[in-house]
Amino acid sequence: MAILKIARMGHPVLLAPAAEVEDPTAPEIRRLVADMAETMEDSGGIGLAAPQVHVGLRLFVWRTGAGGVSALINPELEQVGEETETAWEGCLSIPGLRGAVTRASRIRFRGLDIDGRAVEGEAAGLVARVMQHETDHLDGILYPMRMEDLALFGFNEELARAAAQRAAEKEET
Repeated sequence: MAILKIARMGHPVLLAPAAEVEDPTAPEIRRLVADMAETMEDSGGIGLAAPQVHVGLRLFVWRTGAGGVSALINPELEQVGEETETAWEGCLSIPGLRGAVTRASRIRFRGLDIDGRAVEGEAAGLVARVMQHETDHLDGILYPMRMEDLALFGFNEELARAAAQRAAEKEET
């Protein structure tokens, strides 16, 4: 396995729609998934899409609740219900920044695993958010493009300072 170089915002690979994976069972796909998992773990991320490591293919990996890593190849997502939630997101391709993004609260997903078997299910909360974020990468979309209020976009340290200041002001009242 290897740690891969992560493409940063501004690189064309992040803005291009990714191609379908023709053979999910190919050895090079299995190796790519393993390398992506190692890269994600090394970088402290919770999800990573192939375009983020300069590979224009429709697949991503994410951390599971059990502490493992899963992969979804040629994913298709659809919103379940009307409920949305706004939460802070970061991205390994946009280091040091965070922004508030509104996404579907629940999704239905389907795709393939690395053995070529069909996978489908529903996800909510953080897993649903990660899957939507990573699928956006496959469509050439970065999370700032989804933001409704750029006042809620900034450097991690500045956002933390501002939150601490607001908390201190609340304690004074």
